[in-house]
Amino acid sequence: MLLPSLRFVASCGCRNAGRGFQSQRTHLRQWVLKRGQTTSTLAVETGTSQSAAATVPNAATNRIVGKWLVGCSGLVLGAVVLGGVTRLTESGLSMVDWHLVKEMKPPQSQAEWEAEFAKYQQFPEFKILNHDMTLTEFKFIFYMEWGHRMWGRLVGLAYILPTMYFWRKGYFTRSMKGRVLGLCGFVFFQGLLGWYMVKSGLEEKPESYDIPRVSQYRLASHLGSALLLYCASLWTGLTLMLTPNQFVETRRLAQLRRFAKGTGGLVFLTALSGAFVAGLDAGLVYNSFPKMGDRWIPDDLLAFSPALKNVFENPTTVQFDHRILAISSLAAITGLYFYSRRLLLPRRAKIAIGCLTAMAYTQVALGISTLLLYVPTPLAATHQSGSVALLTFAIWVLAELRRVAK
Repeated sequence: MLLPSLRFVASCGCRNAGRGFQSQRTHLRQWVLKRGQTTSTLAVETGTSQSAAATVPNAATNRIVGKWLVGCSGLVLGAVVLGGVTRLTESGLSMVDWHLVKEMKPPQSQAEWEAEFAKYQQFPEFKILNHDMTLTEFKFIFYMEWGHRMWGRLVGLAYILPTMYFWRKGYFTRSMKGRVLGLCGFVFFQGLLGWYMVKSGLEEKPESYDIPRVSQYRLASHLGSALLLYCASLWTGLTLMLTPNQFVETRRLAQLRRFAKGTGGLVFLTALSGAFVAGLDAGLVYNSFPKMGDRWIPDDLLAFSPALKNVFENPTTVQFDHRILAISSLAAITGLYFYSRRLLLPRRAKIAIGCLTAMAYTQVALGISTLLLYVPTPLAATHQSGSVALLTFAIWVLAELRRVAK
């Protein structure tokens, strides 16, 4: 009796154990299947996001493009500074022809140098101003102009080659493609405008007994286009690199933005007027400050007729206008600084406005010193470079105060 009962209990226990084991195996199989589906879903989502990040311009690619454009603007700054030194050393008319590739190799042998010097001797600058120049002196002014032209070609390559690479990689948005194409086209236009300017100084002018020089109108156009290229590249690069500041929009902030834009325009106009000063050697007319000679307003301010001609061709009027614009720029920047102190601005914006103000006073001091010392080349070159530095800080201020569209 006892033995059959034990057999019955053992058989029931085995059946229950088997059912429990089968149930555990079923649960384990379901868990493995769910885990596999979840892992597959995450892998698909990760792959999709990585693919999207690789094909669509994002914050990382924008920073890369921004750094490239800021670097290009630095090269343009170098071209402006080198061009100013070339003008101050009267080297700009030493190369009397223009070839895109051929002139990249300067003369090597003595015969090549003598042939180049012989071509220079056929033009007005040698006949009137440098008729006693030696070959060694000619080599100096030739290399100055050659260096400026080669720097211009470097600027062109710095714009065009990365544009092709970034375009192929898909780093540009649709609007950015238009901007970059415009910048590259402007570089090409700048080179043509430079040669057009040089040609004006190579022309024979039998009716004129003045020192041969390039047209101040063409010089201002050449400098103005370079400054526009610089501003556009720097602005675009900074807006891509710098995270926009978060502002509480108020009436005073809107007024500060308008004030900053007007001040930036005034700084640009002052720098452009410097091209007329350089083109006419107007810095050598009245070397005194604050008066011009012994008068606040010189007698020959409106010596030319019609009166409008004085603004662009009378050295006295050109220097007078440059003084007024410089003092107006200083006053506007000082006002911008004090007005900005009344607002709660981000730290970067405060630093930018402070740098702009400090550079403005430095630039005015450089300008007065250059004038009083009869325009020494090192100081004059520093003053010309300072005008671009001042413009740089003005662009930085505008980039920090920009309003981002929602």
